[in-house]
Amino acid sequence: MNVLQNLKWRYATKAMNGQAVPQEKVDYILEAIQLTASSSGLQPYEVLLITNPELKAQIRKAAYDQSQITDASHVLVFAAWDQYTEERVNSVFKRNNEIRGLDDSATDAYRTRLLTMFNAQTQEQNFNHAAKQAYIALGSALVAAAEQEVDSTPMEGFDNEALDEILNLKEKGLKSVLVLPLGYRDTTKDWLVNMKKVRTPKEELITQI
Repeated sequence: MNVLQNLKWRYATKAMNGQAVPQEKVDYILEAIQLTASSSGLQPYEVLLITNPELKAQIRKAAYDQSQITDASHVLVFAAWDQYTEERVNSVFKRNNEIRGLDDSATDAYRTRLLTMFNAQTQEQNFNHAAKQAYIALGSALVAAAEQEVDSTPMEGFDNEALDEILNLKEKGLKSVLVLPLGYRDTTKDWLVNMKKVRTPKEELITQI
């Protein structure tokens, strides 16, 4: 299938059948996340890959008992940096410079501008910016999963503080943003499986200027 066919095939799966997703397909989705575009290349988030049944059961409780979490093969949790710090930003630039064979001074001016901008913002503004970057990664994950014919359900409906506590995210300077179960649709239980895909008509969604 091509990309458009993949997107027509996918939907937010409401019931999963517990079937395991092959590791190579999971790795493909994770690499798509890794390669995702990100503001200034910072990628200010981490992705937790969860397969432990007991942990998934705890997450399900924090996610208002949504069954996809325990019936999924894998659950991805996107957790954004709680704030931009000099240590975090400097670490990204240091790695980039090393891999590209650049002196640190080559990117000092740009790095300094970024840090000045982030330092002028509140911690909440920093987190909101980082969270938006996680959403970009989610988009790549959804497309990659569809390409692999793996079902997925992007979720914002969960208790963030409870999930942060379950996964000890605060200690890591992270906050949960999104949950993405990966698995296979249960065609006998999913009320949405045979529904037609409905989207805003292109003439209403897109304005050419």
